Amino acid sequence: MQATTNPPATQFKFPPFSLARLLRTTFMPNPGERICILIDLEEPRDVKDFAFLKNPALTIQRNAYEHFFKALHNGVMDELQLKGGDFFAYKITGGSNLDLPDEAFAADGRQLSLSRDIYPNYDLILCISTYSATAPLTAFAKQFGFRGATLHGVNDIILNSGLAVDYNEVSANAEKLRLGMTRADWVEIDFEALGKKHTLRLDLGKQEAQKSHGLCRGGPDVANLPAGEIYFVPTGAEGAFPMKYEDGTIGLMHVTAGRVKQATLLRGNQETIDAHNQKLASDPVTGELGELGFGTQELPPSGRDIQDEKILGTIHVATGRSDHLGGHLTPEKFANAKNATHDDILFSPTKTPEINVPQARIHRDGETKVLLENFVPKYMRELLNA
Repeated sequence: MQATTNPPATQFKFPPFSLARLLRTTFMPNPGERICILIDLEEPRDVKDFAFLKNPALTIQRNAYEHFFKALHNGVMDELQLKGGDFFAYKITGGSNLDLPDEAFAADGRQLSLSRDIYPNYDLILCISTYSATAPLTAFAKQFGFRGATLHGVNDIILNSGLAVDYNEVSANAEKLRLGMTRADWVEIDFEALGKKHTLRLDLGKQEAQKSHGLCRGGPDVANLPAGEIYFVPTGAEGAFPMKYEDGTIGLMHVTAGRVKQATLLRGNQETIDAHNQKLASDPVTGELGELGFGTQELPPSGRDIQDEKILGTIHVATGRSDHLGGHLTPEKFANAKNATHDDILFSPTKTPEINVPQARIHRDGETKVLLENFVPKYMRELLNA
């Protein structure tokens, strides 16, 4: 298998992380706007007096406190003329993009309601959590009028690279790629895993390509940070693709009419495959392919999908909820509310060394272009260099 790894982190040069720069670039906030921070905790009452800081395992939440909350109160709010700076916690959801509970707690111990006390009363909301909250917060942003950013899984690598970049430049590069990939008919992705080859074809229906580019300066919306991807909501899909489960099992996803209909074992635990098939049978929409995404940034791998799916040369597809991307699959369409997740399936040299992508092709304007080969950008690089 010929897979090209990403350059080592030492080859990347970024300025030091600056919350003021990130907020100014992403939001261009107006003087007097109110800002707050949300985190998730197994026991959200532990936010009182920041008791959760005693637990060394809560690294994401500690980063929210150390690099965001403290920075806000050590000059950032004064510099940007912001108000508020409050810190809240809600109960961890247990899944990517599941709806958030309404109950929340403040650092002074008050029990609050997100929909009554927080969403209507803040202009800028930063959600720094274990699981992504982009889908539910996007819906609430449109309902209540705030802007926000979701930064789940933040670690030191992300702070010092994906959150330290110039998002004006990221946005400009993403637009180059978007214009060169928009209104496509289809994308085909070849996979190679354990000596066997498979192809997945995703129909795009000439839709406008969308971009995650880190700027959230207009009306109510939520930026997913780190940003940097071109994405589509497929109109259909056929074929098969390998998937690596959390326990290391590798299964083959059989796709018909835009959905994963069945998984078969390639390597690992049959019980993992059986559990997935049971979920697909009991709640078929969980297998719907709701996103096709391509990374646009030159970044070091962080070990977290939130950044690693933004690396140029990587591809991800996602199953499940798609309403936050402009798709039709909303939480109420799932048989079980706990299944209403949006689950990214990332293919990259570091995340899936057992799975190569020999080639990905896009067809638009009567021509087929090779987007990338062996995780090395081809047509995508041409677009960036144009």
